[in-house]
Amino acid sequence: MIKLLDLLKEDSPFVTRGSKEEREKDYNRITQTQVQQYIKDGMKGDLKLFNVTMLPDNLTKVGGNLNLIDSPITSLPSNLTIVEGDLRVLNTPITSLPDNLTVGGGLYLYDTKITSLPNNLIVKSNLNLERAPITSLPNNLTVGGNLNLIDNSIDSLPANLKVKGNLYLKNTPLSKNYSEAEIRAMVPNVKGYIRM
Repeated sequence: MIKLLDLLKEDSPFVTRGSKEEREKDYNRITQTQVQQYIKDGMKGDLKLFNVTMLPDNLTKVGGNLNLIDSPITSLPSNLTIVEGDLRVLNTPITSLPDNLTVGGGLYLYDTKITSLPNNLIVKSNLNLERAPITSLPNNLTVGGNLNLIDNSIDSLPANLKVKGNLYLKNTPLSKNYSEAEIRAMVPNVKGYIRM
């Protein structure tokens, strides 16, 4: 299998030597080819994409980690499942995630523009929303590890929130307006510590 980095070498016949726009167009074409090959190969293992602008709708699952850090991508396919790995979309312009998303590992959204999370989101490991502009959490949110809400504007928590690990609330309206005991009464299904 041809690797993306091999295709992008300066002496590669696949890369245009023209303008920045032409090179970006070539890069996106090569990335889409890589994603289609990943789908054809059974969607197993990690998928690491850089500078990608979109993912095809037929990408329904990622068997390992999906890494989109520092990419200009703005949305994810509507029926995507991350089977065993993490979903990392740090420093991207993504503003929302698909409904009923399941992430088999951790979900890392800090330093993103995401303003809301989908209903029925399941994250089997950690959910990190540090410095994300989210103001509320969805109903039926289940987090199998820690939930990090440090430095964001969340001012309420759904009563049916389930967190098997710790809940981190430093520098939030919640930490300023409520005591740890009051938070514990609001969300009795937090199994670990509540850190204010």
